Amino acid sequence: MRRSDHASVRHQPALSFIGRSLVPGGAQAASLHADVGLSFWGGVDPFSGEVIDRHHPLSGEHIAGKVLVIPSGRGSCTGSSVLLELILNGHAPAALVFAEAEEILTLGVLVAQLLFGQSLPVISVEQTAFAALRSARYIRIENGVVQGFDELPNDEWTASTAPEDALPTNIALTAQDRAMLAGEQGKATQAAMQILLRMAELQGARELMDITQAHIDGCIYTGPASLRFARQLADWGGRVKVPTTLNSISVDQRRWREMGVAAAFGEPASQLADAYVEMGASASFTCAPYLLDSAPHAGEQVVWAESNAVVYANSVLGARTLKYPDFLDICIALTGRAPRVGCHLDEQRHATLRIDLPPLQSLDDSFYPLLGYHVGLLCGSEIPVICGLEQSHPTLDDLKAFGAAFATTSAAPMFHIAGVTPEANTAEAALGGRAPTRILQVERCDLLASWHELDGGEFADVQLISLGNPHFSLSEFARLAQLCEGRVKHTDVSLLITCGREIQRQASEAGHLQTLEQFGAQIITDTCWCMIEAPVIPRTCRTLMTNSGKYAHYAPGLAGRQVRFGSLAECVETACTGQASGRLPRWLATAETEGAH
Repeated sequence: MRRSDHASVRHQPALSFIGRSLVPGGAQAASLHADVGLSFWGGVDPFSGEVIDRHHPLSGEHIAGKVLVIPSGRGSCTGSSVLLELILNGHAPAALVFAEAEEILTLGVLVAQLLFGQSLPVISVEQTAFAALRSARYIRIENGVVQGFDELPNDEWTASTAPEDALPTNIALTAQDRAMLAGEQGKATQAAMQILLRMAELQGARELMDITQAHIDGCIYTGPASLRFARQLADWGGRVKVPTTLNSISVDQRRWREMGVAAAFGEPASQLADAYVEMGASASFTCAPYLLDSAPHAGEQVVWAESNAVVYANSVLGARTLKYPDFLDICIALTGRAPRVGCHLDEQRHATLRIDLPPLQSLDDSFYPLLGYHVGLLCGSEIPVICGLEQSHPTLDDLKAFGAAFATTSAAPMFHIAGVTPEANTAEAALGGRAPTRILQVERCDLLASWHELDGGEFADVQLISLGNPHFSLSEFARLAQLCEGRVKHTDVSLLITCGREIQRQASEAGHLQTLEQFGAQIITDTCWCMIEAPVIPRTCRTLMTNSGKYAHYAPGLAGRQVRFGSLAECVETACTGQASGRLPRWLATAETEGAH
């Protein structure tokens, strides 16, 4: 399969592999290779193609016109929307090469192809081929073959026109499915069914199944393409077939004008939300739908997008969903049908990786987002079971913070914590009675290294405290109000909290908001920190502080600010003093002492 000895013939490839063509086509360009997965949302600028994930080895590189070779995507479900933007604005990579059948980014290409007539080749190769391609300066892709070169060959090669993909015929369809596919329920439902079947084939599904509810992540405004997609489905008469909630949108829809958001951004972002409401979704506008009364029960088959929501639904609630990408979420809501595959199935929910923790005491709430961030880095796409927290009794807020950070650095759709999460009474139960493929031991020094990744700001003075990523819960409001009671923040520090409208109402009725307003805090609804920019983030802000592992990871790239990280109590202290103390929590401080010896 592999060929060498290219010196005698100038255009002979140094490497040649046969891969699985996820989206057919041909391309050749300079290679951009990394051994770490990349989230396009928060990791790639949708208007320039620059890698803005400041923790990623490709940070600062531009993917436009390159063959991007990465093991997989990771993090946010919105990556498909960002890639669609890049394709339609001319800043997309020439091709994508993965080490596995990646779904989120592939869907962005499929939508561009099926709805807008633009495409690029997407291919997956085996791990040995992926590793070998690290040495290729240039890559050519044609008909499922990936070739690597030291220099571009001078053979006047041109990419052949990609054949039009026929819809799969190996997926069992009901009479209702066939009616939707034939257009009998409208053009929007027909297009949704076409996209759904293409993705079901990629996932290896053999049949579809009914779902009870959906949560849409595609209402985040990534640029004109995201609005164009939703508006097209709405104009075609699309209507959801199951109860459907909406994720955080890109602005506080009721207050964006008074907050100083430019109309050029605020208007299309609000119009995008309106398009999904027009299709029958509820204006919930929260990235934490598990806090709503409509949250699913254990065993319920649902379709949720938004990475932290997916992980929480699977891991904490015991509901069943894949990590659905933007665009596929609304396609499934419009049809009420989903691929019967992955975490919808019992056997696909077991852990394959065991992670053992050291003995830990005096844990505070900063432990869980830090651990989630670190464990996600270890997992890749494997589902882990974490052992060592059986006596720690994490709260639902702790699990929310863990899951959000885990979903940021991992591609896995769920986790298990032995003795804590519902499908992990024991580690053996989480593993399904099988031996793990790997056992990893996390030491305090490992956690300390990840702490310094998140708490990476070089300045002690802080101008903004960022809370609510994911959206604040009622119990978090109660805890914050308790910490702020009778105190007033520093005049040079802003404290902003994001939450959903329903939790805002409950917190107001409980009296928490009055206490926080007296402290000087501001509440923002509908949107979330991953979408907030200036002027909501003060233009004078050089350094922000957060208790969110997710936002500590994304903020340097998305907000362009330095970040300090700490517990909720540390965030309040910093809001009062204007200075981050830099103190390590008690449970981690011993690691620094040990490292000094």
